[in-house]
Amino acid sequence: MWVQVKTASNLMIAEMWKEYFEGEGIPAKLVRVPGIYMSKELASYRIMVTQERVHVVEEVLRKL
Repeated sequence: MWVQVKTASNLMIAEMWKEYFEGEGIPAKLVRVPGIYMSKELASYRIMVTQERVHVVEEVLRKL
């Protein structure tokens, strides 16, 4: 099961978070937040990780 750990205001920031988590060995995926938007680049995104890895994400985020 996938769990939301962060929200990003646009695609560029979402991809940066995804790459950061994956660089730490945490599989991640992006899910666009439903709503009205002009393009996929300007939409908000949820950064999702597997439920088993949430505790690792919490540790990684504490280090920032």
